[in-house]
Amino acid sequence: MVTQQPLLGPGQVMIDQIYVEKLTPLNVTHKYPIVFWAGRGQTGDNFLNTPDGRQGLASYFLDRGYVVFLTDQPQRGRSPWLPGQGTLEETTVDYVQKYFTTVEKFNLWPQAILHTQWPGTGVPGDPIFDAFFATQVQFQTNRSLSELNSRAAGIALLDRIGPAILITHSQAGPHGWGIGDLRPSLVKGILAIEPEGPPFINEIIGSGSARPYGISTLPLTYSPPVTHPGIDIEHVTIPPRASNLSACIQQGTPTRMLVHLSKFPVLVLTSEASYHAVYDYCTVNYLRQAGVDALWLNLPAVGIRGNGHFSFLEKNNRPIFAIMEKWVSEAERTGLSTL
Repeated sequence: MVTQQPLLGPGQVMIDQIYVEKLTPLNVTHKYPIVFWAGRGQTGDNFLNTPDGRQGLASYFLDRGYVVFLTDQPQRGRSPWLPGQGTLEETTVDYVQKYFTTVEKFNLWPQAILHTQWPGTGVPGDPIFDAFFATQVQFQTNRSLSELNSRAAGIALLDRIGPAILITHSQAGPHGWGIGDLRPSLVKGILAIEPEGPPFINEIIGSGSARPYGISTLPLTYSPPVTHPGIDIEHVTIPPRASNLSACIQQGTPTRMLVHLSKFPVLVLTSEASYHAVYDYCTVNYLRQAGVDALWLNLPAVGIRGNGHFSFLEKNNRPIFAIMEKWVSEAERTGLSTL
């Protein structure tokens, strides 16, 4: 709570709350619900339907007997923001085209030319693009504040609903790691669709140092403990293994283990033509080095090609959904990351 002096007079107001929508199938057949956490400038609506009117990812899981929870991050969409609590921005048309819908036309990374699966033309005036762009909302630019609020909201939600599997996308990736770190007994798996990365540095979108705890801005539980990440975590740069990939920053010696994130299975999903295709392998290797049971679903390696950063909205999303559901089912049944 904070105190303000609005038009209606001084008094306390609530801040940093989270909007959560629960959807329950007629016949619940799975033990754990799925909590969806959308990426930057997105809301839980991302997962209901595609912008061209097809069934979305959450609806797919709902049809298969899963209870699903859709969230809008604090200070975004249906989770209200109080002016003065950080700074908000909006995503532009230019940004959406360059990084999501028509990446093949801009060729900002080597794999971009392979993008073929966005429905419609991907440009303003096309009804599918316009429907997608209409869903873009404000986002908190302060990464520390965004992570802090999402962690607090996420653990409050899990404390209320009990054990669940998290599906995160993009900027929400570090939020999922933080929630899992703080509630490892309640997180039964994390399926991270192209989580924000790579470790310690920005690539493609932005540059320079980032995520001082490797995969997050805020602290994670390491063993041996990390108090001053810039000092305690030794960085070793691994050269890229191909010309279309980035170098990776991994840990040196001693290797510190992510002891809470190692208590449940993790799947990282990467598309062929996304900017994440350049560096997601670094995130997977970092997780594995730190003792996490992390599996990498690199879509072209299983014959699913042409996807960008929003694979779950694109034309060939159904086989992607099927693989995701198979992993979630196995994680629920065995507690392991397997396909």
